[in-house]
Amino acid sequence: MSTILAAGISDTDILERLRKVLHDTFEIEPARVTPSAHLFTDLGLDSIDAVDLAIQVQEMTGMRIKPEDFKNVRTVGDVVSTVHGLLER
Repeated sequence: MSTILAAGISDTDILERLRKVLHDTFEIEPARVTPSAHLFTDLGLDSIDAVDLAIQVQEMTGMRIKPEDFKNVRTVGDVVSTVHGLLER
């Protein structure tokens, strides 16, 4: 991702960016990426994929992610909330 997200970005815009990241990185169909989709059971990610996703989020936000920022992330909606939290720092 070449453009860093700005504070005040909408959930919809973040979701669209996540759809692109998940498709490009993990070949997940964008239609499957909904706020309620569970990263592990619905989208088939594993713990290594979660680390890759955290790195992608770091690149999207331009912010370093601490392990505690991502430890409770389970759904796409959780990722959206985490991105908002990072952008509000």
